[in-house]
Amino acid sequence: MAELGIIDYLMIALGAVSLMIWILFYFKGLKHNSMFEILQEKDFPFKEIYGLGFSVLDLFKYSYKSKKDRNLRTQLAVLYGNKYSDYYLRVIHSQQITIAFTVFVLAFAFYGLSSEILAFIVGIVFTGLAYYYFGTVTSKKIQKRSDELLHDFSEVVSKLALLTNAGMILREAWQEVAYAGAGIIYKEMQTAVNEMNNGVAEVDAFYNFGTRCIIPEVKKFTSTIIQGMTKGNSELTEMLQEQSKEVWQMKKQVVRREGEKAASKLLIPICIMFVGILIMILVPIFTNLGVS
Repeated sequence: MAELGIIDYLMIALGAVSLMIWILFYFKGLKHNSMFEILQEKDFPFKEIYGLGFSVLDLFKYSYKSKKDRNLRTQLAVLYGNKYSDYYLRVIHSQQITIAFTVFVLAFAFYGLSSEILAFIVGIVFTGLAYYYFGTVTSKKIQKRSDELLHDFSEVVSKLALLTNAGMILREAWQEVAYAGAGIIYKEMQTAVNEMNNGVAEVDAFYNFGTRCIIPEVKKFTSTIIQGMTKGNSELTEMLQEQSKEVWQMKKQVVRREGEKAASKLLIPICIMFVGILIMILVPIFTNLGVS
């Protein structure tokens, strides 16, 4: 059996202290675990131990008021509504702390199993990556949502322009289009319909729709609608038709960009295949040269 050195003893001591702190916060966080029960396991893995991270934040009296937190709260309001943005802000931070701290403790275990400092360094790298990844998940969800909104946006504007041009009033045209599809933008339109049916003014419902959709193109669209409502149905129809032309041009550019992205993504596997083929060809050649 190899004799333990100073570094080994130091790592064992640090690992033991880290584990004890982890266990302490784990048991301290059990009383907070009930607040995470409603979360979906698919979106929030290991939610059963998020109380650990929440206890750490609570101990240091984290205020959730930094500039980054304000931006994150705005993004969460789009995904979950203003009512739940503060709750999900605490969830995200608790998730980050919990998973990063857990990986940090496991880094000492990796070192113990391998006796290689490199294994510990890899564990520390994964700790940082875990903290960063779970802090950016919301931004990725927002980006995915924005892409899905843009995908159906041009079709929605075209349908509204067509129906209002045929003489249908905006509210009826909006309701007709809202239930004509199943994408995110259609669901947000349905939410606006429900708001209007519950007594919310049309202008406010359209404004709320633009706020929830967050992307500049939809905000410009809702501004056009609100502006057109003040000028009358004939003006609104012309504005929607003009908006429809602009949106279709925008969609062409989006499709072109998506095609360029797809082409660039294909370069990586093509390069890997090319290197593999080169290895398959060159290795036998150099082997034969060595034999001769």
